[in-house]
Amino acid sequence: MLDKLEAINKKYLEIREKINSPDVINDMKNYVKLNKEYKDLEPVIEAYKEYKNIISNIDNAKEVLSNEKDEDFRELAKEELQEFQDKKDKLEEDIRLMLVPKDPQDDKNAVFEIRAGTGGDEASIFAGDLYRMYMKYFEKRGWKVETVDFTVGTVGGYKEIVLNVSGKDGVYGQMKYESGVHRVQRVPQTETQGRVHTSAASVVVLPEAEEFDVDLKMSDIRKDIFCASGPGGQSVNTTYSAIRLTHIPTGIVVSCQDQKSQIKNFDKALTVLRTRLFEKEYSKYLDEISSKRKTMVSTGDRSAKIRTYNYPQSRITDHRINWTSYNLPVFMDGDIQELLDALQLAENAERLKESIE
Repeated sequence: MLDKLEAINKKYLEIREKINSPDVINDMKNYVKLNKEYKDLEPVIEAYKEYKNIISNIDNAKEVLSNEKDEDFRELAKEELQEFQDKKDKLEEDIRLMLVPKDPQDDKNAVFEIRAGTGGDEASIFAGDLYRMYMKYFEKRGWKVETVDFTVGTVGGYKEIVLNVSGKDGVYGQMKYESGVHRVQRVPQTETQGRVHTSAASVVVLPEAEEFDVDLKMSDIRKDIFCASGPGGQSVNTTYSAIRLTHIPTGIVVSCQDQKSQIKNFDKALTVLRTRLFEKEYSKYLDEISSKRKTMVSTGDRSAKIRTYNYPQSRITDHRINWTSYNLPVFMDGDIQELLDALQLAENAERLKESIE
């Protein structure tokens, strides 16, 4: 363990030296990459320093036991040795987990998409319920949310809604587990005979692509301007502020109509377009890890059912880790952290298992 940490510390010092090099500073793409790698290593280096200190204390306690004749001092040294040994064992577990390669996108902001699936109007209503659930959770986390595009359902909710979610504590790393099909079982508002129906909505969470992640040429983009539709105020619906961007080489189309400003809508749409292009490469990585980890569903497989919301039983079941709770109203009010923590714990265990194998 110590040899591995010393090698990482050497790498850390080398990266620090490179970051201060004029050649790297002038190469912004390389500078951003190295700076991120440097910051990612900082927690490991802090743990390394603590680990070295604990080992030194263990050696001192052993030396006292070898040379000291006084029983009181020996007893004190034994207690200290056991205490430091326990700390060492715990720290080694933490370090092993730190050294497992994590998803390189975890620290990024996210593009969050909710779409109604099977079930007609009830699916749109359920998509709206999921939207409200997530918005309450985002508010609790203090994250910033911007609506990019939306289509309202005919009797409420959303046929689709696209959001940009940003925050300081790794939005994508927290929310990536939500990608997949969410199924609801309940009596719809439109049902006259009280029968329980099953409907679905899909959620897709993507790491927001940064400018350095994708080589996006403006010459490859066609921009169309149109009037916004749906709720949003008088000036939103009467001015040509909505933007539609088409990436000609891939045919990917992105719209944004949330802001009164055409420039702001363009910037938001460009962020989502860049993310969708980045997804094409990133999905290959997700395909690989989702075959190994039950907690992850590849964005390439949006038909995978991950969770059921059963209203008659007030039950939520996550099918990936067999997690069940009978507190649906509270869950739908944005209290979803317990499940996200359980999913993260399951993934960490799987990552640790992969590294050992």
